[in-house]
Amino acid sequence: MNIILFETDQRNCLLPLCYTRPVAELRTGILTIREKWTSRLSGNFSYATDLYLCEKFPLQLEADNILLSSHVCPTDQLARQVAELKLGEGIKWQGIAIAARLPELEAHAYPKQKTEIAWQNFDGELDYIRFPWDLNEVNARQIQLDFELLTKGRTSAALSATNQLLGREHIFVEEGACVEFAIINATTGPVYIGKNAEIMEGSLIRGPFAVGDHAVVNMGTKIYGPVTLGPHCKVGGELSHSILLGYSNKGHDGFLGHSVLGEWCNLGAGCNVSNLKNTYDKVKVWNYPDQKFIRTGLQFCGLIMGDHSKAGISTMFNTGTVVGVGCNIHGTGFPRQFVPSFSDGGAQGYKAHPLKSVFTTAAKAMARRSLELTDADQRILTKVFELSAAYRKY
Repeated sequence: MNIILFETDQRNCLLPLCYTRPVAELRTGILTIREKWTSRLSGNFSYATDLYLCEKFPLQLEADNILLSSHVCPTDQLARQVAELKLGEGIKWQGIAIAARLPELEAHAYPKQKTEIAWQNFDGELDYIRFPWDLNEVNARQIQLDFELLTKGRTSAALSATNQLLGREHIFVEEGACVEFAIINATTGPVYIGKNAEIMEGSLIRGPFAVGDHAVVNMGTKIYGPVTLGPHCKVGGELSHSILLGYSNKGHDGFLGHSVLGEWCNLGAGCNVSNLKNTYDKVKVWNYPDQKFIRTGLQFCGLIMGDHSKAGISTMFNTGTVVGVGCNIHGTGFPRQFVPSFSDGGAQGYKAHPLKSVFTTAAKAMARRSLELTDADQRILTKVFELSAAYRKY
Protein backbone atom coordinates (compact mmCIF):
# COMPACT_ATOMS: atom_id res chain seq x y z
CA MET A 1 0.00 0.00 0.00
CA ASN A 2 1.06 3.57 -0.67
CA ILE A 3 0.31 5.37 2.59
CA ILE A 4 0.33 9.14 3.05
CA LEU A 5 0.28 10.78 6.47
CA PHE A 6 -1.71 13.97 6.03
CA GLU A 7 -2.22 16.99 8.27
CA THR A 8 -4.92 19.58 8.79
CA ASP A 9 -4.55 23.28 9.53
CA GLN A 10 -4.51 22.17 13.17
CA ARG A 11 -0.77 21.55 12.68
CA ASN A 12 -0.18 25.26 13.33
CA CYS A 13 -1.53 24.77 16.86
CA LEU A 14 1.36 22.33 17.34
CA LEU A 15 4.02 24.97 16.74
CA PRO A 16 6.83 25.36 17.68
CA LEU A 17 7.24 21.56 17.75
CA CYS A 18 6.03 21.25 14.14
CA TYR A 19 8.08 24.12 12.75
CA THR A 20 10.77 21.53 12.00
CA ARG A 21 8.83 18.28 11.46
CA PRO A 22 5.52 16.88 10.26
CA VAL A 23 2.90 16.11 12.90
CA ALA A 24 3.52 12.39 12.35
CA GLU A 25 7.05 12.75 13.72
CA LEU A 26 5.82 13.84 17.16
CA ARG A 27 6.34 11.32 19.94
CA THR A 28 3.92 10.24 22.65
CA GLY A 29 4.17 6.92 24.44
CA ILE A 30 7.22 5.03 23.20
CA LEU A 31 6.82 5.61 19.46
CA THR A 32 6.28 8.54 17.13
CA ILE A 33 2.84 8.73 15.50
CA ARG A 34 4.39 7.52 12.24
CA GLU A 35 5.97 4.55 14.00
CA LYS A 36 2.61 3.68 15.56
CA TRP A 37 1.11 3.47 12.07
CA THR A 38 4.05 1.62 10.45
CA SER A 39 3.96 -0.98 13.23
CA ARG A 40 0.36 -1.79 12.32
CA LEU A 41 0.18 -1.35 8.53
CA SER A 42 2.60 -2.53 5.85
CA GLY A 43 3.34 -0.15 3.02
CA ASN A 44 5.41 2.74 1.74
CA PHE A 45 4.90 5.77 3.96
CA SER A 46 5.29 9.44 3.03
CA TYR A 47 4.05 12.83 4.21
CA ALA A 48 1.61 15.49 3.06
CA THR A 49 2.98 18.42 5.05
CA ASP A 50 4.10 22.04 4.57
CA LEU A 51 6.04 22.57 1.36
CA TYR A 52 9.27 23.73 3.03
CA LEU A 53 9.50 20.40 4.92
CA CYS A 54 9.06 18.24 1.81
CA GLU A 55 12.75 18.03 0.93
CA LYS A 56 13.39 16.11 4.15
CA PHE A 57 9.91 14.60 4.47
CA PRO A 58 8.77 13.93 0.88
CA LEU A 59 5.35 13.08 -0.53
CA GLN A 60 4.92 10.00 -2.73
CA LEU A 61 1.69 9.67 -4.74
CA GLU A 62 0.55 6.51 -6.57
CA ALA A 63 -2.54 5.50 -8.51
CA ASP A 64 -4.01 4.09 -5.28
CA ASN A 65 -3.32 5.83 -1.96
CA ILE A 66 -4.38 5.45 1.64
CA LEU A 67 -4.37 8.76 3.50
CA LEU A 68 -4.06 8.64 7.28
CA SER A 69 -4.39 11.48 9.76
CA SER A 70 -1.10 12.39 11.38
CA HIS A 71 -3.05 13.70 14.37
CA VAL A 72 -4.39 10.23 15.29
CA CYS A 73 -2.62 7.72 17.51
CA PRO A 74 -3.90 4.50 15.91
CA THR A 75 -5.13 1.33 17.55
CA ASP A 76 -5.15 -2.22 16.20
CA GLN A 77 -8.91 -1.93 15.67
CA LEU A 78 -8.53 1.22 13.56
CA ALA A 79 -5.67 -0.27 11.53
CA ARG A 80 -7.83 -3.28 10.65
CA GLN A 81 -10.65 -1.02 9.48
CA VAL A 82 -8.22 1.05 7.39
CA ALA A 83 -6.83 -2.07 5.73
CA GLU A 84 -10.33 -3.02 4.57
CA LEU A 85 -11.07 0.33 2.85
CA LYS A 86 -11.94 0.27 -0.84
CA LEU A 87 -11.12 3.03 -3.31
CA GLY A 88 -13.34 6.04 -2.66
CA GLU A 89 -14.09 5.09 0.96
CA GLY A 90 -13.06 6.85 4.14
CA ILE A 91 -13.33 6.75 7.92
CA LYS A 92 -14.55 9.42 10.31
CA TRP A 93 -14.25 9.51 14.10
CA GLN A 94 -16.45 11.89 16.05
CA GLY A 95 -17.08 13.74 12.78
CA ILE A 96 -13.36 14.11 12.00
CA ALA A 97 -11.95 12.57 8.80
CA ILE A 98 -9.09 10.29 9.84
CA ALA A 99 -8.57 8.00 6.83
CA ALA A 100 -9.43 7.76 3.13
CA ARG A 101 -8.47 5.63 0.14
CA LEU A 102 -8.21 7.77 -2.99
CA PRO A 103 -6.73 7.83 -6.50
CA GLU A 104 -3.80 10.11 -7.27
CA LEU A 105 -5.57 13.34 -8.29
CA GLU A 106 -8.03 13.29 -5.38
CA ALA A 107 -5.28 12.30 -2.94
CA HIS A 108 -3.09 15.19 -4.08
CA ALA A 109 -5.88 17.72 -3.39
CA TYR A 110 -7.01 16.16 -0.10
CA PRO A 111 -7.96 17.51 2.44
CA LYS A 112 -7.91 21.11 1.15
CA GLN A 113 -10.36 20.36 -1.69
CA LYS A 114 -13.62 18.50 -1.21
CA THR A 115 -13.76 14.98 -2.62
CA GLU A 116 -16.70 12.61 -2.93
CA ILE A 117 -16.01 9.95 -0.31
CA ALA A 118 -18.22 7.17 1.07
CA TRP A 119 -17.71 7.68 4.80
CA GLN A 120 -17.95 5.05 7.51
CA ASN A 121 -17.56 5.62 11.23
CA PHE A 122 -14.98 4.39 13.70
CA ASP A 123 -16.57 3.84 17.09
CA GLY A 124 -13.54 2.97 19.22
CA GLU A 125 -11.48 5.15 21.55
CA LEU A 126 -8.69 7.21 19.96
CA ASP A 127 -6.16 9.78 21.09
CA TYR A 128 -6.17 12.81 18.77
CA ILE A 129 -3.34 15.37 18.98
CA ARG A 130 -4.46 19.00 18.58
CA PHE A 131 -2.11 20.92 20.89
CA PRO A 132 1.40 20.26 22.27
CA TRP A 133 0.08 19.50 25.75
CA ASP A 134 -2.12 16.74 24.30
CA LEU A 135 1.06 14.68 23.87
CA ASN A 136 1.44 14.64 27.66
CA GLU A 137 -2.24 14.18 28.39
CA VAL A 138 -2.35 10.88 26.46
CA ASN A 139 1.18 9.73 27.29
CA ALA A 140 0.26 7.19 29.99
CA ARG A 141 -2.23 5.42 27.72
CA GLN A 142 0.15 5.55 24.76
CA ILE A 143 3.03 4.08 26.75
CA GLN A 144 0.73 1.19 27.70
CA LEU A 145 -0.46 0.62 24.10
CA ASP A 146 3.05 0.89 22.63
CA PHE A 147 4.43 -1.40 25.35
CA GLU A 148 1.88 -4.07 24.45
CA LEU A 149 2.61 -3.63 20.73
CA LEU A 150 6.40 -3.80 21.03
CA THR A 151 6.66 -6.61 23.57
CA LYS A 152 3.93 -9.01 22.42
CA GLY A 153 5.37 -12.52 22.09
CA ARG A 154 8.86 -11.37 23.07
CA THR A 155 11.07 -12.00 26.09
CA SER A 156 12.79 -9.18 27.94
CA ALA A 157 16.55 -9.11 28.34
CA ALA A 158 17.67 -9.95 31.86
CA LEU A 159 18.02 -7.27 34.53
CA SER A 160 20.89 -7.32 36.99
CA ALA A 161 20.21 -8.57 40.53
CA THR A 162 21.57 -5.24 41.81
CA ASN A 163 18.22 -3.61 40.98
CA GLN A 164 15.12 -3.45 43.19
CA LEU A 165 12.00 -4.16 41.11
CA LEU A 166 8.26 -3.99 41.66
CA GLY A 167 5.93 -5.29 38.95
CA ARG A 168 8.74 -7.15 37.15
CA GLU A 169 6.29 -8.53 34.58
CA HIS A 170 5.60 -4.97 33.41
CA ILE A 171 9.27 -4.14 32.77
CA PHE A 172 10.79 -4.83 29.36
CA VAL A 173 14.47 -4.37 28.58
CA GLU A 174 15.92 -4.41 25.07
CA GLU A 175 19.30 -5.94 24.27
CA GLY A 176 22.35 -3.90 25.21
CA ALA A 177 20.64 -1.84 27.90
CA CYS A 178 22.56 -1.31 31.15
CA VAL A 179 20.64 -0.90 34.43
CA GLU A 180 22.43 -1.18 37.77
CA PHE A 181 21.42 -0.36 41.38
CA ALA A 182 18.16 1.29 40.32
CA ILE A 183 14.74 1.13 41.97
CA ILE A 184 11.95 0.59 39.42
CA ASN A 185 8.24 0.45 40.29
CA ALA A 186 6.16 -0.76 37.34
CA THR A 187 2.99 -1.47 39.34
CA THR A 188 1.80 2.04 38.40
CA GLY A 189 2.51 1.58 34.68
CA PRO A 190 4.86 -0.28 32.35
CA VAL A 191 8.56 0.53 32.05
CA TYR A 192 10.26 0.13 28.65
CA ILE A 193 14.05 0.40 28.35
CA GLY A 194 15.38 0.70 24.79
CA LYS A 195 18.43 -0.77 23.10
CA ASN A 196 21.77 0.32 24.56
CA ALA A 197 20.05 2.68 27.00
CA GLU A 198 21.61 3.22 30.41
CA ILE A 199 19.99 3.80 33.79
CA MET A 200 22.69 4.68 36.28
CA GLU A 201 23.01 3.84 39.97
CA GLY A 202 20.60 5.32 42.48
CA SER A 203 17.87 6.20 39.96
CA LEU A 204 14.30 6.06 41.27
CA ILE A 205 11.73 5.30 38.58
CA ARG A 206 7.97 5.00 38.83
CA GLY A 207 6.12 3.98 35.68
CA PRO A 208 4.73 4.48 33.19
CA PHE A 209 8.15 5.27 31.75
CA ALA A 210 9.81 4.80 28.36
CA VAL A 211 13.47 5.37 27.64
CA GLY A 212 14.57 5.24 23.99
CA ASP A 213 17.57 3.66 22.35
CA HIS A 214 20.93 4.97 23.60
CA ALA A 215 19.27 7.34 26.10
CA VAL A 216 20.84 7.86 29.54
CA VAL A 217 19.31 8.37 32.98
CA ASN A 218 22.01 9.88 35.20
CA MET A 219 22.84 8.87 38.76
CA GLY A 220 20.21 9.64 41.37
CA THR A 221 17.52 10.72 38.90
CA LYS A 222 13.93 10.76 40.17
CA ILE A 223 11.26 9.99 37.58
CA TYR A 224 7.52 10.10 38.21
CA GLY A 225 5.66 8.70 35.21
CA PRO A 226 4.30 9.11 32.71
CA VAL A 227 7.64 10.19 31.25
CA THR A 228 9.04 9.49 27.76
CA LEU A 229 12.65 9.94 26.72
CA GLY A 230 13.25 9.67 22.99
CA PRO A 231 16.47 8.20 21.57
CA HIS A 232 19.81 9.61 22.70
CA CYS A 233 18.33 11.82 25.44
CA LYS A 234 20.14 12.37 28.72
CA VAL A 235 18.32 13.31 31.93
CA GLY A 236 19.02 13.94 35.59
CA GLY A 237 17.35 15.59 38.56
CA GLU A 238 13.56 15.28 38.82
CA LEU A 239 11.10 14.66 35.97
CA SER A 240 7.33 14.22 35.99
CA HIS A 241 4.73 13.95 33.20
CA SER A 242 7.13 15.03 30.45
CA ILE A 243 8.27 14.06 26.96
CA LEU A 244 11.65 14.65 25.32
CA LEU A 245 11.22 13.89 21.60
CA GLY A 246 14.85 12.84 21.13
CA TYR A 247 18.50 13.96 21.28
CA SER A 248 17.77 16.45 24.08
CA ASN A 249 19.42 16.84 27.48
CA LYS A 250 18.31 17.79 30.95
CA GLY A 251 21.30 16.21 32.57
CA HIS A 252 21.46 17.92 35.97
CA ASP A 253 19.47 18.65 39.11
CA GLY A 254 16.32 20.70 38.67
CA PHE A 255 12.65 19.97 38.01
CA LEU A 256 10.90 19.39 34.67
CA GLY A 257 7.16 18.72 34.83
CA HIS A 258 4.26 18.51 32.35
CA SER A 259 6.61 19.62 29.56
CA VAL A 260 7.47 18.71 25.98
CA LEU A 261 10.95 19.36 24.60
CA GLY A 262 11.82 19.02 20.92
CA GLU A 263 15.11 17.64 19.60
CA TRP A 264 18.58 19.04 20.31
CA CYS A 265 17.41 21.04 23.32
CA ASN A 266 19.55 21.48 26.43
CA LEU A 267 18.58 22.63 29.91
CA GLY A 268 21.59 23.68 31.96
CA ALA A 269 22.32 22.73 35.56
CA GLY A 270 19.70 23.85 38.05
CA CYS A 271 17.01 24.67 35.47
CA ASN A 272 13.52 24.52 36.95
CA VAL A 273 10.09 24.54 35.31
CA SER A 274 6.89 25.51 37.08
CA ASN A 275 3.98 23.27 36.11
CA LEU A 276 1.41 24.66 38.62
CA LYS A 277 0.38 28.26 39.29
CA ASN A 278 0.50 29.52 42.88
CA THR A 279 -3.20 30.31 42.55
CA TYR A 280 -4.02 26.80 41.28
CA ASP A 281 -5.78 28.45 38.32
CA LYS A 282 -6.04 26.77 34.92
CA VAL A 283 -3.05 27.51 32.69
CA LYS A 284 -3.06 29.64 29.53
CA VAL A 285 -0.49 28.92 26.79
CA TRP A 286 0.56 30.85 23.68
CA ASN A 287 -1.22 29.65 20.52
CA TYR A 288 0.27 30.60 17.15
CA PRO A 289 -2.90 30.66 15.00
CA ASP A 290 -4.79 32.77 17.57
CA GLN A 291 -1.78 35.03 18.18
CA LYS A 292 -2.56 35.05 21.89
CA PHE A 293 -2.56 32.97 25.06
CA ILE A 294 -5.46 30.50 25.10
CA ARG A 295 -7.06 28.45 27.83
CA THR A 296 -5.78 24.89 28.05
CA GLY A 297 -8.30 23.78 30.65
CA LEU A 298 -5.36 22.23 32.51
CA GLN A 299 -4.17 22.89 36.03
CA PHE A 300 -0.74 21.43 35.23
CA CYS A 301 1.27 22.62 32.23
CA GLY A 302 4.99 23.35 32.09
CA LEU A 303 7.38 24.14 29.23
CA ILE A 304 6.95 23.66 25.46
CA MET A 305 10.32 24.07 23.71
CA GLY A 306 11.15 23.88 20.00
CA ASP A 307 14.19 22.21 18.44
CA HIS A 308 17.74 23.52 18.95
CA SER A 309 16.83 25.74 21.91
CA LYS A 310 19.06 25.98 24.97
CA ALA A 311 18.70 27.34 28.50
CA GLY A 312 21.66 28.36 30.66
CA ILE A 313 22.26 27.28 34.25
CA SER A 314 19.62 28.10 36.86
CA THR A 315 17.07 29.27 34.28
CA MET A 316 13.54 29.42 35.74
CA PHE A 317 10.55 28.88 33.46
CA ASN A 318 7.09 30.01 34.50
CA THR A 319 3.99 27.85 34.20
CA GLY A 320 2.89 27.39 30.58
CA THR A 321 5.97 28.85 28.89
CA VAL A 322 6.46 28.40 25.13
CA VAL A 323 10.01 28.72 23.73
CA GLY A 324 10.43 28.61 19.96
CA VAL A 325 13.12 27.07 17.74
CA GLY A 326 16.78 28.02 17.95
CA CYS A 327 16.60 30.09 21.14
CA ASN A 328 19.42 30.84 23.59
CA ILE A 329 17.90 31.58 27.04
CA HIS A 330 20.12 32.88 29.85
CA GLY A 331 20.35 35.35 32.72
CA THR A 332 18.48 35.80 35.99
CA GLY A 333 14.72 36.04 36.47
CA PHE A 334 11.87 34.39 34.58
CA PRO A 335 11.91 34.64 30.77
CA ARG A 336 8.63 35.80 29.24
CA GLN A 337 6.00 33.07 28.78
CA PHE A 338 6.26 33.28 25.00
CA VAL A 339 9.78 33.43 23.58
CA PRO A 340 9.80 33.77 19.78
CA SER A 341 12.02 31.48 17.71
CA PHE A 342 15.65 32.57 17.29
CA SER A 343 15.70 34.77 20.38
CA ASP A 344 18.82 35.34 22.48
CA GLY A 345 18.44 36.63 26.04
CA GLY A 346 16.11 36.34 29.01
CA ALA A 347 14.22 38.41 31.55
CA GLN A 348 16.54 41.36 30.97
CA GLY A 349 15.63 41.52 27.26
CA TYR A 350 16.18 39.80 23.93
CA LYS A 351 17.93 40.22 20.62
CA ALA A 352 17.77 38.07 17.49
CA HIS A 353 19.81 34.87 17.63
CA PRO A 354 21.64 34.82 14.27
CA LEU A 355 21.14 31.80 12.01
CA LYS A 356 24.90 31.38 11.66
CA SER A 357 25.24 30.97 15.42
CA VAL A 358 22.36 28.48 15.53
CA PHE A 359 23.93 26.46 12.70
CA THR A 360 27.33 26.40 14.39
CA THR A 361 25.93 25.20 17.71
CA ALA A 362 23.62 22.67 16.07
CA ALA A 363 26.46 21.19 14.02
CA LYS A 364 28.59 20.75 17.14
CA ALA A 365 25.74 19.17 19.12
CA MET A 366 24.81 16.78 16.31
CA ALA A 367 28.43 15.77 15.74
CA ARG A 368 28.49 14.50 19.35
CA ARG A 369 25.84 11.98 18.28
CA SER A 370 27.71 11.17 15.03
CA LEU A 371 25.09 13.05 13.00
CA GLU A 372 25.39 15.93 10.54
CA LEU A 373 23.47 19.17 10.19
CA THR A 374 22.56 18.73 6.53
CA ASP A 375 21.89 21.38 3.91
CA ALA A 376 18.21 20.34 4.07
CA ASP A 377 18.21 20.95 7.85
CA GLN A 378 19.71 24.39 7.32
CA ARG A 379 17.12 25.27 4.68
CA ILE A 380 14.31 24.25 7.05
CA LEU A 381 15.75 26.34 9.88
CA THR A 382 16.21 29.27 7.50
CA LYS A 383 12.55 29.07 6.51
CA VAL A 384 11.49 28.90 10.17
CA PHE A 385 13.63 32.00 10.82
CA GLU A 386 11.66 33.79 8.10
CA LEU A 387 8.26 32.51 9.23
CA SER A 388 8.88 33.54 12.83
CA ALA A 389 10.36 37.00 12.09
CA ALA A 390 7.09 38.82 12.84
CA TYR A 391 7.18 37.61 16.47
CA ARG A 392 10.64 39.05 17.19
CA LYS A 393 9.49 42.50 18.30
CA TYR A 394 11.93 43.29 21.10
